[in-house]
Amino acid sequence: MGFFDKMFEKKECAICGTELGLLGKTKINEGYLCKECAGKLSPFFHGHRSSTADDIREQLAYREANAQRLASFNPTRTLSAGRTNIMLDEDAKLLIITSAARWRDANPDIIEFTQVLGCDTEIEEHRTEQYRENKDGERVSYNPPRYDLDYDFHVTIHVNTPYFTEINLRVNDSTIEQRGSIEYREAERQINEIRDALTQLRQETRDSVVAAQAPKTAVTCPFCGATTIPDASGRCEYCGGAIGA
Repeated sequence: MGFFDKMFEKKECAICGTELGLLGKTKINEGYLCKECAGKLSPFFHGHRSSTADDIREQLAYREANAQRLASFNPTRTLSAGRTNIMLDEDAKLLIITSAARWRDANPDIIEFTQVLGCDTEIEEHRTEQYRENKDGERVSYNPPRYDLDYDFHVTIHVNTPYFTEINLRVNDSTIEQRGSIEYREAERQINEIRDALTQLRQETRDSVVAAQAPKTAVTCPFCGATTIPDASGRCEYCGGAIGA
């Protein structure tokens, strides 16, 4: 079969069987996905070419279950990253990352606090050299060289999930041209707030795991006088008093 025969050979979506045209399809390890099936995958997933059809089916099943879980997701805190929001359900210890106003319809991935491994921030500086025209009309550098500077602010969230390990966000909607400007300071505030919040979240999660694994010691409750082993919140199992608070 020649090159053009293969190009125009009919192809079907490996998942739903839809006949595919020359455009609008996504290559996977063994075939192609139609636009609709590819659009149901996690927006943070980039491993299409190494995924089999069974891998894709498994992820689609996870995405359907994720949509069901969103019904009980109740955000208690929101961190802004430009037009993207990191929404925390602190009671359930879950978070989602989305730029959609109707976020439940967008089916953002639910990430457990225990899956957050860390957060990196970067202020990326772009340098564009300025030139002048000499007496001969030639374009030459200044001495010393002069540069126009502009900036982009990035956040990378490291996670432990089956389908993606990094979430990369650019905080500023458009490139910031002046260091120290209102836009610069606001973008810097946002990346610092995100880093600090996720770092604290990670540490509190680790502390909770360590506390849960520590040997339980019976103490006397100062409120009811009972001998009790405090629960995970450090409260008396009988009267609910905060022991040692």
